[in-house]
Amino acid sequence: MMRLKKITFLAIAVCFPHAMGTSQVMAQQTNPSPSVRTQQSQATPTQRPVQRVATNSGVVTNTAPVQPFPALNASAQAQLQTVLVNWERQSKNMKTLECSFTRWHYDMFAAPAGQFATRADGVIKYAAPDNGLFRVDRLVFFNGFDANQQPILQPQPSQFGEHWVCNGKQLIEFDRSRKECKIQELPAEMRGQKIFNSPLPFVFNLDATQIQQRYWVRQVKAPAEGLVLIEAWPKRQEDRSQYKLVQIALDAGTFLPRALLMYAPNFHAKNAPKWDHYEFQDSKRNAVGAGFQRFLGNFIPEKPPSDWKIMHSQFGQSSSPDAQQAATAPSGTTTR
Repeated sequence: MMRLKKITFLAIAVCFPHAMGTSQVMAQQTNPSPSVRTQQSQATPTQRPVQRVATNSGVVTNTAPVQPFPALNASAQAQLQTVLVNWERQSKNMKTLECSFTRWHYDMFAAPAGQFATRADGVIKYAAPDNGLFRVDRLVFFNGFDANQQPILQPQPSQFGEHWVCNGKQLIEFDRSRKECKIQELPAEMRGQKIFNSPLPFVFNLDATQIQQRYWVRQVKAPAEGLVLIEAWPKRQEDRSQYKLVQIALDAGTFLPRALLMYAPNFHAKNAPKWDHYEFQDSKRNAVGAGFQRFLGNFIPEKPPSDWKIMHSQFGQSSSPDAQQAATAPSGTTTR
C-alpha cells in the first residue's frame, strides 16, 4: 500500500493504508466506483521531462525536472489565479472542520486492473492553526471474486488503519495492532501555521503563493459538472519522493475539497498504476456549537490506554534509548 511520511498524513489531516472488527467476509457487493474521476491521459505522462547538463568530466547528469506541461497562456494563468485566490479565501476563514472520508487504494500487484486493493473509511478533524486528526476506522482488502464474479472484501485480523493526531506541539501515532504510541515533539519552526511547510500543504488550508512556489500547478478539465479540478506536480525532491503528482477536485461553489488523488512516485499508467483516491463527505465547517475546547477534547486524547507502550522522540528522529526502555517497561510503568 502506498505510504506517505508521517508529516504528510498530518498535512492531510490539518488541511482538509489494517482493519477493525472481525475477519468475516464483508457483504459481497459490486466494486463501488469513486464519484470523482480524473482523466489520466492528462495527469500521467509516461515520463516526466528531465533537464540534462554536462559536467566538467563530460558526463551527462540529471538535474531537477522541468515543468511537466507547457507554460500556461495568459488567460489560463489568470483563470488559475482566480481559482487559487477563492480557494485560499475559504481556507483562511476556516477555524474548525470535521469530515468523513473514503480512500480507495489501487495497485495492480494487489488487485486486478480496475479493482481497488483496499478501501478505508475514516474521519478527519481540524482546529486552527495546528490541531488535527486523521483516523481510519474501517479497512477492507480485496480477496478475490465470488462465483458471480463480485469482489470479496474483508478485513484482516490484527490489521488497523492509520491513526495520527497533532495537538500543536506533538505528532502522535497510535499503532493499534501493536498497542504502541509514538509521540514526536515538533520543533518550534513547525508549530502553528508553519506546520504547513510540510508536504501537501494545500487541501483544506491553501496558501496560493506557497503552492505555486513548491508545485507546478494547472487547472484541467473537471470530470463532472460543479467541480473544479486542480493538478499539482511537486518541484522539490522531498515531495517527489512521496508522490508523482496530486489532483484536487473542488466544489465549484464553495471551493471546499471534494476529492484528492495521490499518484505513487513511480506511477505509470500501464506498468505501475498505483494511486490513492480520497473522497470527503459530510463536511462540517466552523460548526462547533458546544465550544472550541469541547471540540478539541473530542479528538485530542490526553493519553493512550494504560496498557500501551509509549515512545518519545523529536520529530524526524528515531526513538531515544530512554524511549525504547520505556517502550519495553512493564505495563503501568511507562513514563511520558
